[in-house]
Amino acid sequence: MAETLISPGVLARENDQSFITQQPVTVGAAIVGPTVKGPVEIPTVVTSYSQYQNIFGTSFTSGSDSYTYFTSIAAYNYFQNGGTSLLVARVVTGSFTSATSSLMATGSGGPTSGLSPIVLSTLSKGTIMNSSSSLYNNGALTSGTADNIRWEIVNSNTSSGTFDLLIRRGDDNTNTKTVLETWTNLSLDPFSPNYVSKVIGDYEFNYNSTKNQVEVSGSYPNASSYVRVQAVNFLTPNYFDNTGTPKDAYTGSLPTTQSGSFGAAAGTLFVGGGAAYYNAAPSAANSQGIPSSSYANMINLLANTDDYKFNLLVTPGLYNSVQTGQVTSIISNTQNRGDSIYVMDLVPFNSSVSTVLTQAASRDTSYAASYWPWLQVVDPDLGKNVWVPASTLIPGVYAFNDNAAEPWFAPAGINRGGLGQVIRAEQKLPQSSRDTLYNGKVNPIATFPGTGTVVYGQKTLQTKASALDRVNVRRLLITLKNYISQVAQNLVFEQNSIATRNAFLAQVNPYLESVQQRQGLYAFKVIMDDTNNTADVIDRNQLVGQIYLQPTKTAEFIYLDFNILPTGATFPA
Repeated sequence: MAETLISPGVLARENDQSFITQQPVTVGAAIVGPTVKGPVEIPTVVTSYSQYQNIFGTSFTSGSDSYTYFTSIAAYNYFQNGGTSLLVARVVTGSFTSATSSLMATGSGGPTSGLSPIVLSTLSKGTIMNSSSSLYNNGALTSGTADNIRWEIVNSNTSSGTFDLLIRRGDDNTNTKTVLETWTNLSLDPFSPNYVSKVIGDYEFNYNSTKNQVEVSGSYPNASSYVRVQAVNFLTPNYFDNTGTPKDAYTGSLPTTQSGSFGAAAGTLFVGGGAAYYNAAPSAANSQGIPSSSYANMINLLANTDDYKFNLLVTPGLYNSVQTGQVTSIISNTQNRGDSIYVMDLVPFNSSVSTVLTQAASRDTSYAASYWPWLQVVDPDLGKNVWVPASTLIPGVYAFNDNAAEPWFAPAGINRGGLGQVIRAEQKLPQSSRDTLYNGKVNPIATFPGTGTVVYGQKTLQTKASALDRVNVRRLLITLKNYISQVAQNLVFEQNSIATRNAFLAQVNPYLESVQQRQGLYAFKVIMDDTNNTADVIDRNQLVGQIYLQPTKTAEFIYLDFNILPTGATFPA
């Protein structure tokens, strides 16, 4: 259809202004810490606690007692309160490797007899993945556990050149199998769509500390949550001849009907110091049995905003007063990212109010917030009462707040800051202590009769009084910046013209209007026109936009004046 008139006439044009404004990409919380199992130093997204359990495990035994890492308790409470996605970065000490296993071929007496056509490798690393091949009478592995795995070939068909593979949980037995994954009609033919590496995946991920990035080797992305194909030793290219008959050279290459276990993995959870460091007693060098220095790689990696998106970061088990260097690095990275807030623990268990205030005073940033005191909860996997730092539970508070309201609402108070899962707080803070803590930039966790334990503050660690000394305003800015930056990203390398500016305004203004309607802003204004995009700016290949915001404030101090009047007095209008 013509858009201009060449000769006299009437041109009817349509301007579709009914486009639905694209919503920002949803990102969740990130947590750095030790886990029982799982990929080592490979940040991995989980979307439910059951998925977390399958990939990262839950409890472990050290000495004569069982423990659960703060990482697992934090993940449980986050998902219990409506969290939708969690980025987990596992830290370990020492060298960790995967467990491997070989699937034997059927070629009895032939060139492939007793050899392995396929080698599988576990995605999770550490000796916990080793499941000895020794069996009990019922077919159970003598060292099989809920944390490791085993495999089984249930069908091997030389007529079709395919086989079926089951990935089973390590603690099952022949009569009661726990099948985690089923892979059917697998082939050793690299030209087949069912080629085993193509279906299951063969990617291997390793963190390169020199380049500060995760490097990938292999040809096919991993579809399995538990294993990858480490090697295919016997290929069967074009398994059938021109008559459709399997080639004799290949029929003995398929793995036989059998089952097996995994072994040869290295890496243990425990280091010197033992159980004394797991719960409430860290040292400068040791956090939950892990040297504090082991956190450095994942702290550095999560500074990468291109590969890792999240709006909240926690590291339960690191404390500002103990692991000062690690916390300093995290705060610096968070400020540089500009798209998340760090919930920081100030002190270990059994610290005084004065110590808490001293630690809070040592930090000055709107990109971090702290909460105190420690809290006692029921360990979801062991069923016993344990003490945890506040950062273990605050992600759940933020998740509930965002589901019940919006990120720019205060994640505090009786309506959105309740901690119903808490048995008791380390200290029951009176009003005077809460006042002192709040003046010192620490968000007190209060205990009220009949109400329970409640987050009763929402300050950031910014010292100077401004709108950004409140968590709800900082999270508002994070939300807006994330969305508007996504919009602006699409304009890079576009023409610096009125049309491009209008395209930006057409997306940003409706979005900010929706935020205003949802009580996030009192007012706003977006300027991207000739006034801030002068000829000089355009000649420098720049596109400038100015966004003015008036964030909505929260009512934190409520004054109620009760006026007693004499009989017969009139009430003011």
